Amino acid sequence: MNVGITSYGTYIPRHRIKIEDIAKAWRKNPEEIVKSLGIAEKSVPAIDEDAVTLALEAAYATLRFPGEKGEIGSLLVGSESHPYAVNPTSTIVGEILGLGNNYLAGDLEFACKAATAGMQLTAGLVSSGQIDSGLVVATDTAQSKPHDALEYTSAAASAAFLIGKNPLATLLSFTSYSSDTPDFWRRDGIRYPSHAGRFTGEPAYFAHVMGAANLLLKKTGIKPKDIKYCVFHMPNAKFPRDVAGRLGFSQEQLDPSLVVDFIGNPYSASSPLGLAAVLDIAGSGEMIFMVSYGSGAGSDAFLWEVNPGIKKIQKFRKEHKQLFSQQVANKSYLDYVGYLKNTDKI
Repeated sequence: MNVGITSYGTYIPRHRIKIEDIAKAWRKNPEEIVKSLGIAEKSVPAIDEDAVTLALEAAYATLRFPGEKGEIGSLLVGSESHPYAVNPTSTIVGEILGLGNNYLAGDLEFACKAATAGMQLTAGLVSSGQIDSGLVVATDTAQSKPHDALEYTSAAASAAFLIGKNPLATLLSFTSYSSDTPDFWRRDGIRYPSHAGRFTGEPAYFAHVMGAANLLLKKTGIKPKDIKYCVFHMPNAKFPRDVAGRLGFSQEQLDPSLVVDFIGNPYSASSPLGLAAVLDIAGSGEMIFMVSYGSGAGSDAFLWEVNPGIKKIQKFRKEHKQLFSQQVANKSYLDYVGYLKNTDKI
């Protein structure tokens, strides 16, 4: 069936902190930190923002677009910073959006790939005829302990996608690659996550992203040269560039998706926001190759084909100042103390 993205929306908090200001607070060499990570600044939530409010902003933006929606039969929210351990984010979002009661609600957790799992699940529900359309939201106010390496990259943002029939971007195929590889974790009752340092690279990120990517390339018979854009999960600025090169993609295919260069790593929203940034500029007939990554560990790979209707939502987003390029330019800076206050660390 012709199933895919019928609308999408994004939200990036206005606040930023420069990586050099974090480094200076801990008497680290700012130039070395910035060079090592390839990131100069990151997005920070306002003092009254959390995963729910970010999810609502992206969902509102998605539903404002006057495209074909049908009855929304599911709402899945992927995050690793749900504000409640027991009490769903999805029903709060659904209630405020006014979805009524006749929909499937679910919170998803799988580190940074929680929402892409939701895309697969929703596409299955639509394809099987169980629902007309479903809303998937990726949202995070990423958690990191002060003076930990994660503090330099953990960011905040959200992206939402309405999955249905007669789409703006058709889902051609997808694959997944999973294993028990605990490179990053947070036990119940512990506030900040832990990570296995260098172990997060080759056996975790690269093994799974390349595993899912190669499965999809083999399944579809598509070659990297046939694809216009590629999107990969962005824990830092180096990993997506490295994995793109290993798979045979060029810098030109990757560059439009690199939201990490501007706002850091918003965890579950990382690759979905990269997809949205590409959709903001993509043309009809162009294909987008996307691979998420979630610690623990797993990756979901997708192949999308853009349809002529994309121009309508691009125009709509531009008129309402919702394009990624417009949102990322709307910013104000916090000092380190302001950052600690906004993220409830002091």
